[in-house]
Parts: sequence; structure tokens; C-alpha cells
Amino acid sequence: MAFLLRFSHSLFISFFLFRFCTPIDTIIPTHAIDDGETLVSAGKKFVLGFFSPSNSNNRYIGIWYNNVPEQTVLWVANRENPLPNSSGVLAIINGDLVLLDARRGTVWSAMNDSNVTNYSSARLLDSGNLVLSDNEGRVLWESFDHPTDTSLPGMKLGVDRRTSIDRYLTSWKSPNDPAHGEFSFRLDSQGLPQYILWKGSERVWRSGPWNGQRFSGVPGMNLNFIFNFRYVANEYETYFTYDLYNASVISRMVLNGSGELQRLTWIDRNHRWNLFWAIPGERCDQYAQCGTYAGCNANQAQSCECLHGFEPRSPQDWYLRDGSDGCVRRRPLECEKGDGFFKLAHAKLPDTLHARVDTRASLKECEDQCLKNCSCTAYSSADINGGGSGCMMWSGDLIDLEVYSDGGQDIYVRVAASELDSKRLVSKKRMMILIITIILGAILFAFCGCCLWQRQKTREGSGENESNHGINEIELEESTRGSELPLFDLHVVAAATNNFSSENKLGEGGFGPVYKGKLMNGEEIAVKRLCKNSGQGSEEFRNEILLIAKLQHRNLVRIIGCCAQGEEKMLIYEYMRNKSLDWFIFDETRRVLLDWRQRFNIIMGIARGVLYLHQDSRLRIIHRDLKASNVLLDNEMNPRISDFGMARLFGGNQTQANTNRVVGTYGYMSPEYAMDGLFSVKSDVFSFGVILLEIINGKRNNNYFSDDPSQNLIRYAWELWNEGRCLELVDSWMLSSCPTNELQRCIQVGLLCVQENAKDRPTMASVVFMLGIDTAMPTPKQPAFCVQKSFNSKDSSTSRTGSCTINEVSITDLQAQ
Repeated sequence: MAFLLRFSHSLFISFFLFRFCTPIDTIIPTHAIDDGETLVSAGKKFVLGFFSPSNSNNRYIGIWYNNVPEQTVLWVANRENPLPNSSGVLAIINGDLVLLDARRGTVWSAMNDSNVTNYSSARLLDSGNLVLSDNEGRVLWESFDHPTDTSLPGMKLGVDRRTSIDRYLTSWKSPNDPAHGEFSFRLDSQGLPQYILWKGSERVWRSGPWNGQRFSGVPGMNLNFIFNFRYVANEYETYFTYDLYNASVISRMVLNGSGELQRLTWIDRNHRWNLFWAIPGERCDQYAQCGTYAGCNANQAQSCECLHGFEPRSPQDWYLRDGSDGCVRRRPLECEKGDGFFKLAHAKLPDTLHARVDTRASLKECEDQCLKNCSCTAYSSADINGGGSGCMMWSGDLIDLEVYSDGGQDIYVRVAASELDSKRLVSKKRMMILIITIILGAILFAFCGCCLWQRQKTREGSGENESNHGINEIELEESTRGSELPLFDLHVVAAATNNFSSENKLGEGGFGPVYKGKLMNGEEIAVKRLCKNSGQGSEEFRNEILLIAKLQHRNLVRIIGCCAQGEEKMLIYEYMRNKSLDWFIFDETRRVLLDWRQRFNIIMGIARGVLYLHQDSRLRIIHRDLKASNVLLDNEMNPRISDFGMARLFGGNQTQANTNRVVGTYGYMSPEYAMDGLFSVKSDVFSFGVILLEIINGKRNNNYFSDDPSQNLIRYAWELWNEGRCLELVDSWMLSSCPTNELQRCIQVGLLCVQENAKDRPTMASVVFMLGIDTAMPTPKQPAFCVQKSFNSKDSSTSRTGSCTINEVSITDLQAQ
């Protein structure tokens, strides 16, 4: 009897110690986790427990976020061996962490054949890592060494040569099955280390080697104000990891079942995951898209281009825009007789499978070593910090090269000396042609100036008004030939639009009428036809075909071709079935079709498109006419920025420019542009801020209060913000269904964008960041209040008289067209 009492007492003490003394984030040998029980990390960030995927009855042990309402599983233990029911138990037996099934015994084991006899425990950390350690604190096993499809901050991806651990991601087989899918993302240690995205045994994408700052094939890693990246490569291990500067941000990198490696951040205010970036993101991201000895440039209509000294292996396929066969040398290498190198700038370095590195050599020593080795085909700096150091050399064919507008690094490609001589000869010829052209141009300019002066004097005498009727057709046709755009015959466009019938007319803009058409292949098009009496003319036509043809982004309208034949000047675009943004948001009936989720996606899409123009494209472009009517909507209601007739190209170090001809639309023009003709990237930021506020409110900025011309949407938003009533700005019909925090955040971003001083406005990179991630933002200062006294139409194509008031300074009778 005394023995039973002592035994019962012992059981009670064990139960008491576990229930009240064991942390809820830890498993110990005396207590197992049954299905229905969970572990929660100390900071309540992560949960471990049993779960079933959607549309499945199978049970798995997994880890997911505790504070994300949408269950997001980050790690799965028994992904290849599910439990058929809820009879599973997670326990520590003989020092190992095991998953048991009532019928089958051990279903999963952390250390497999290990038999640790001393005490061990498993703890779920606030990093999301499940760590099994012994009673002396030594780590026996951790889940971060065995990731599934998700990488978390602090997790290493790579190899540890001391333990033979290879940490890599593998996609789920399907949304209902976490078993290993066909895609994997792992470090490839052959040649120089780089990360490869695989589909089975086929390479889909690669990161390129680490260059001291980032992987050469991931220029987006420059966003280091969000992520702190680290790459470690030594004799013991090679791995990549990252941390967040703002620990409160919830972010993960996941390899989904479609083969996309996505960076996602959780937006708590509207309970959803926001896509930060994804790879592969465009056609040039696909491995070996252009074959050997060719560079892929996503910003060109013909994305594949042979390197200097090379020609297409299959000219016919190349003409059909299939560059997968790559390029071959025009002249064989001569090695001892003398070869040379040409520099390819802003490149994603080619596949490093057959590359080697010498960290001690300088770039000049690298060139000498490569010249002495007849099998060496290219060289580059191994580290771009401090002007470059180390030597990276390739042997064999160069494959999977990509050319960026910014980022990447320089690579020197070996060619026969005769190719360099021909290039120098071409350069000399070009220089002579340039000098002669400049001289002849100066003479022609002086002659034309005299003619124009005389013509103007004649017009002044006769009272004739200047128009755009006289367009230099030869100049326009030369522009189209150099624009990388297909040229359409007039009869093809006429047939597609039913001879420009009134039934096919979509509307009228500053450029002229716009017609809907259908090509012989069934593709629907929109045709902008230059009107002889248009407020825009030859300059705007040239501007658009030369700029937009070089731009390709999911939030920019895609131009298909142009027509410059006789007096006809036309631009052919993809057809946007849902017309423009203003057609929706400024109409009392149609604006209810856009709920807040769609409006926010439109805001983000416009922001990404403008960011691409300012920073990410190979050109640096100021749009100068951003407005709701120039934002088109595709079939999925994704925004596409259009109308680049007023756009201007900036140089790499140029920050602002001045013009005597102020163009644009009242209500969207920044004060420094309207008053002084100064425009910069911050001018577009101002216009974006106006559009953002219009999307939230559903009314135009420049005719907000018909009974009070001194009031406009910007002033109204500012007054509400100062009075703490900013939600009254929101379109009334959707206010009840919108996340309050997100609305307030968007209004604050809008007011930051329309601040009076251009220096106070954020860049578009900051705008995208502030819209996408819940982070601290500066307090907006008083914006500029621009109002319009009178106007003749709703579009910018008509000359207007307006008033712009900035700190009591007024400018009137400003013409914008």
C-alpha cells in the first residue's frame, strides 16, 4: 500500500512539473505531443503541430506562423510518409525525435539510426527552427538543416562539408501533397558555386556566382535596406543566408509547385501575402534562353543578340526570334598568333560550370593568364568591391549570358585579333562619319534656321497659325527603322480597322483618334492615328516609338508596331479590353465595379511600372504625363501605363532638366514643373500621388468641388489628414469593406508624394516599399495646391487656362498640351 502511494505521488509530481514547469515550446522525454496538441515558440511567432493540407485527410507534422490567420506551413517532417488518421504521436525516444503511428510504429525519425541514451529535448525557437539538443546544450539535429519548400531569415542554404549536410529547397508535389515535387533550388558546387533552380535534372534558372555584393544574376539584391544578405564560402562550408533589418516584418522565400522562387511578405493590415519578387520573372531568366555566346536583354524587342565577333548558328531560327541555338565565332581563335578581348558591361556572368578563380590575381594578371591558356574564353573580376579584385576565368563555351540596364558586372570575352581590328576600323569609320555628320548637320541647321525664320516672318504677315501638318516624313521613317519595331503596311492597318470605320473608333486623344482592329492572326490591336491637326506631332510620334519599343514590363502597355507611310503616322498597341482607369473610377456607375482589393492592386501596379521607368529599365525615363486616362487596364484589371509621347530620357547621373515648353495635364503637374519648367523623377512621383488619391476617392483632383474652384482633392485630403478624419476621403460605397490601416497608409503615401518641395517627396523605390510593407513612414508636409479655373475638355489635348497656388505665389495663363 505504501508503495502504491509513493508511486501515485511520483506520477503526480511528474505531471505537475511538466504541466506547470515545462515551457510550451519544448518536448521532453516524459511527454509526447498527440494530434491536437501544439508547441508554440516563446515569442509566440511559430507553431508546431499536426495538420492536413487542403482537400486531404492525411496528417503531417509541420511548423507554421502563429500570427498569420491563413495557415502557412513552412516545414514538414513526414512529407513522404503521411499518417492516414489522427493517431500520430511526436515523442523523444532514446534521445531521438520520432513520429509514431499506432499501427506502423516509427513513421519519421530526426536522426534515423542514432541511439542517444542520455536526456534530450526538442525546442521550437522564435526563428521557426526546431532544435533537438542534449542535456549539455549540444545541438543533435535541427529542422533548418532539412528545409522543405521555404527559407526563413537566418536559415542557411548550402553545404556543410564537415557534416555532409546539403540544405536546399524542394517544391511540394501539389497544394494537397507536401511530398517532394519536381522543382528544387540548391547550391551547385561544380566549378564556381552558384545556385540553380532545377526541374528534375533540367536547369531552369541560375543565380550566377557571388561577386562580393550579390549574385551576378540577381541585380534586385541591391534592395539592401530591407534584407541583410550574407554569403560564406570557405573550406568547411558554402552557404547563403539573410536577415531582416526590421525584425517585425514577416518574410519568407518559397519554391512553389509551378517552379517559381518567390519572396513574400505578410501584410497584416489586409491579411494577405504580398509578392516582393519572383524568379524566373521574364524570358531572359530562363536558363540558356539565347544559347552560347549570346546575351539576352529583356528590354529589347529582339531579346537575343550575338556577342561581338559571333553570328547566329541558325540564322533562320534567329530571324524567327528563336535564339536557343546560340551563336558561333565568325573567325577562329589564333591563340599564339594573338587574340584579344572585348568588354561586355552590365552582364550576368555565364555559367560557371567550367570556370575557376584565382583570388590573388589582379584584373591585368587575369588577362595575361587567360591569353596564355588557349582554352580560356573569358575572364572577369571575382569580387567587384573596391574597383574589382581576384580573377575568374572560363574555359569552353559561354552560355546563359544576360545583359542588364544596370547591375551585373563587366566580363571580357576572347575573340580573334582580326575581330578587334575590324571593330577599331568600324569605330574609326563611325568617328569620321560622326564628325562629317556634325559639320553637315551644323550647316543644315543654320540653313533650316534661316528658312524657318523667313517662314515665320511670312506667317506673321499673313496671320497663319502654326500646326503640325508639315511633318518630315523621311525623318519619321528613319526613326521607325531604328526603333526595333515592326513596320506595318498601311493597307494591313486599314484592313484590320475596317478602313478606320466609325464603328471601330474607340475614342479621341491628344494624339488623334484611336481605333480597334484585328490582325489576320486574330490578335486584337488598338491603333493610334496621328491627326494632322493634333496638338501632338512628329516629335511626340518619334519619342513614343523610340522609347516604348525599348521598354518591356508587365505594367507598361506593349507596342506591337508602327506605320509611317505617306501622310499616315500610326502606333499599334495591344488592345486593352477594359479601357482606361478614368473610365472606371470617375464614373458613378462603373466605379462600384472596382473594390478596394482591385484598386490597391492597380496602385501597386502603377507604382511598379513607374519604378521600372525611373530605375530598373535600361533607360532612365521621366513620363511627364502620368494621369488616370493614361493608365490602361488589361483583361485581369492589371494596370498598364501608356502614352509616352511627352516622356524624356535622362542620363545616368542626371537628376533634373528644364524645358521652355511645359506639357502635361492640370491637376497632375508638380509645382516646380508648372511654374519653372523643372522636371525630374519627383515630377512623376507627384503625378502618381494624385492618381493614388483619386483611386481612393473616386473623383478627379482638378474639378473636385464645382462650387468652390479654390478647393481640390489634394487640399481636401490634406485638411482631413490634419483633422484626423482621413478616412472620410475614401469612396463611401467601399469604406465598410476596406482595411482601415491600409487605407490610412495609402493616403499617407499619397500625401508624401504630393508635397510641395520635390526633395521632400519619396523616390518610387521608397513608395513601392512603403505600400508593400508595414513600416514606419515620415509625416507629410503641406502639399502644393494646384487648381484649374477653366478648361475646355477632360483631356490634356486641349489648351487650358489655369491657376496654380504654391505658398501664395500664383502663375496664370499657363498653356499645357
